[in-house]
Order: sequence, then C-alpha cells, then structure tokens
Amino acid sequence: MTTGNGPDDGDETPAPGTPGGPGQFSEEEIAAVTGPGPDDAELDGVEPAAIEEDSDDAVPDLQSSFEKLVSKSRNLSVDRIRTVLESVLFVAERPLSVDELYQATGIHRDAITQALDQLSGIHREGISGIVLYEVAGGWQFRTDPHSAEYVRRYLRVKPQRLTRAAVETLAIIAYRQPVTRPELEDIRGVDCGAVLKALMDRKLVKILGKREEVGRPILYGTTREFLEFFALKDLSALPTLREFHELTQEHRDIVEKEAAPPVPVASGTVAALSDPGFTKRMEKNEAASEAALEELEEAMAAAERSQKVSSSVLESPPSPGKGDSEGPKPE
Repeated sequence: MTTGNGPDDGDETPAPGTPGGPGQFSEEEIAAVTGPGPDDAELDGVEPAAIEEDSDDAVPDLQSSFEKLVSKSRNLSVDRIRTVLESVLFVAERPLSVDELYQATGIHRDAITQALDQLSGIHREGISGIVLYEVAGGWQFRTDPHSAEYVRRYLRVKPQRLTRAAVETLAIIAYRQPVTRPELEDIRGVDCGAVLKALMDRKLVKILGKREEVGRPILYGTTREFLEFFALKDLSALPTLREFHELTQEHRDIVEKEAAPPVPVASGTVAALSDPGFTKRMEKNEAASEAALEELEEAMAAAERSQKVSSSVLESPPSPGKGDSEGPKPE
C-alpha cells in the first residue's frame, strides 16, 4: 500500500514540476485540472463533432419493424406483458387506448386487455400509491386520491375547485349536449357567457358546431379533458337523476340503520330530543327537501321537453317558399 508521501514509495513517479514528493500537487495545478479553465477562443469557430454513434436502424422501415415487434411479443410471458404495459403507461402523458398500446408494443389486444384487468386489480385505491384508471376511453396511471394532500404539498399546487355556477353550467352541458347558450340560460335563469368562456379556457367545454335554425346558435359540448378531469371512462358513466335519488335514499337508510339504537350520552342531545319544537323543525326541513326535489324534477322535465322540440325541428324538412328550394345543405 502506498501513501504517496514517503521516501520508500519507489513505485510512484514524481509528477513534473511538483516540488514535494511523488503524488503531491500544488493548489494551482489542481485548480487548472478540475476547474472550468479559461475560455479557448480557438474553438469558437469549430463545429462540434457527433459523439453519438449512428445506428443502422436510425430510419427503420416502420412496417417491417412493427412485424418484428409483433413476432417478439408473442414470446412474452404474462408477467412480462404486465411490466411492458406498466412502463408504457408510466411514461404516457395522456390516457392510452388498447389500440394505442397495441401499436406501441405489438402485444395482442386480448393479452393487453387481460393484463390491464390484472394491473387495475394490483394498482387500486387504498392499496397502491399509483392507481390505474380507465378514463376518456383509455388507461392512465394516477396518484392515489388518499395521497392527494401530500402530493399537492410536494408539487406546491392548489386543489382545482370549480365554483357553483361553473359546476351547474358544466352539468347542464354534460347531460344536455349539444346545447346552445340560450338553452343554458333558460335552465339556469342567469347569463352564462362569462362562465361558459371560463369553461372553454379550461378546455372542459368546446364548440361542436352550429344548429340549423334561425340565427344558427353555437352548440357546446364537453371535451376529452372533461372526462380526464372527473376520471370518467365516457359520458355513459355519468349518473342519472334516478341514480341520484336512489343514492340519496340509500344514504338515508344507512343513516337510519346506524342511528337505530339511540343512546343519549350527552345532556344536550336529551334536551334536543325532549324539545317539542324539534319534531316540527325536522318535518319542516323534510318538506323543504321534498319541495326542492320536485322543483328539480320539474326543471329536468322541462329541459327534456325542450330537447324533444329542438330535435323535432331539426328532423323536420324545411318548408318550401322560404329560400330553401335547393334542399338542406350538407354539413
């Protein structure tokens, strides 16, 4: 073992220009080697050389390369298929469909579907920090919702929240699309221009076209980003009004079941139950809830009637004599 500072170190060759023994360097020499050094003006006009080796398949034949990939994918085991899909989904910036995964990996679509089902069971909420969701017609890895607080703190971002007006407008568009601005304002009873523009800026709403009627009003609908924002597979995943009502009733049954054996452990609870006006207040609140529900059902029924009228107008042929003698124009 050599230490570099003794007279017996015959294996070490003294560096030229070093005043001490072998292996000793001055601070100036160390700085000259490890430091950035002065700018070399001689290299200003020199083009940098290519330091990455060119590959023979730099411009491959896409068709033949994909056929080779398909042939190679046939020999993959079930576990290997899962790891391949995990890698591709992990680096993807948006949800990928089964067809897109097939084009990227060459793995048979049935094998991809089976592997995705297994991955969705492995990466699920409450079990894994990375959850596999089927959203917007594709599959995407997302962080576990239970870890949202910690992820937001690390990324230093605020939770995305929508105002009540934005949620109401977005709900009408989602359930009634394609819908026009006058129809939105007729249902909500207020001007929706500013809210509609904000939703379009967030890419939650887009223009679908124009309705073939007087004034040719613009038709609005939801976007792919809307499905990703609410983690929906497609629009059919939206709950219906009947499901809302049944869900509320189910929750009421659960609450009543859990609160069946009332145990008055606090004097305040006993006093509240013994209050003769307590029952009246409960009945009043229940009547108000039922009235609000009836009003909501009437509004939805009116919206449905308006949609039927609009559909009948669109489907009916134009009447002659009003400039439409040439027939309807193709879109």
